[in-house]
Amino acid sequence: MNPQEEGSAADARHLGYIRFRQLRKSYGETVAVDGLEFAVQPGEIFGLIGPDGAGKTTAMRIACALLLPDAGEVRVFGYDCVSEARKIKHHLGYMPQRFSLYADLTVAENLRFFADLYDVPARERIQREERLMQFSRLGPFRHRRAGKLSGGMKQKLALSCTLIHTPEVLILDEPTTGVDPVSRQEFWTILRDLATEGKALLVSTPYMDEAGLCDRVALMHRGRVLGLGAPADVPRLFRQRLIEVRGEDLDRARRKLTSLASAVSVNRFGDRLHVVHQSAEQEQIVRDLLADLDIELETVEPTIEDTFVSLMSGASDAA
Repeated sequence: MNPQEEGSAADARHLGYIRFRQLRKSYGETVAVDGLEFAVQPGEIFGLIGPDGAGKTTAMRIACALLLPDAGEVRVFGYDCVSEARKIKHHLGYMPQRFSLYADLTVAENLRFFADLYDVPARERIQREERLMQFSRLGPFRHRRAGKLSGGMKQKLALSCTLIHTPEVLILDEPTTGVDPVSRQEFWTILRDLATEGKALLVSTPYMDEAGLCDRVALMHRGRVLGLGAPADVPRLFRQRLIEVRGEDLDRARRKLTSLASAVSVNRFGDRLHVVHQSAEQEQIVRDLLADLDIELETVEPTIEDTFVSLMSGASDAA
């Protein structure tokens, strides 16, 4: 690495391994990313949280130099993703939503193929392969064809292929979508281990429960960040009051609550309702309205999901 590149790496460590500055991207009349700005530090898992169409994939593809932005910039390890795209390759590992494993190749053969793609020196390949086999717990399956692996094992293999050139920065686009809960938990354990090693991870997910596994999150909706911070801090953005409704008559309770029109909003979370309201007077109205039902009502603190729903509703009303 020459002195100029060393300076870029030093800047990256100081400013963040991934840095977005007023990033914008549109497809025709559709705005995909609108003013995205944040940085991901080494040793950090940063989550982009939001539904399909929020702009997560577009932002990630720009960071990987696969798309050109309309405005703003993204830097990865200190390098500009437009003017210095080639310099990013060896510092970046990208795992798209549909990672292209070769089904007819074995686990070991897939790793060797990606080692070839990234020009991993021959003297280092065996050591890296063995480390990744242990790290992902795929060692016992090294001779199994990728097409015969379970969904969770395929994702572990995809991550291992992404790591074969030992990048400092990882960008993972919805890596656990469609994976069973146990495999999801194991996958996130691996991600935490990678962050502990000092890697910077940018991970997108539509699952609100995975937000709590990140160090910081950005809640994205229609290309914009509605809230950003540590998972424990995000619920502070919730400005209303919240009642949780549990019991046998949830459907009847929901129908009754719709009669209050805009006074409250009701969201269902599995086997309970969350009723958002503005005042003690409204809370009493809700309690009186549901008094004859077989339910329990409790004032609760908001979750990240409550906060996200509230912020999305406010953004839609403002639009």
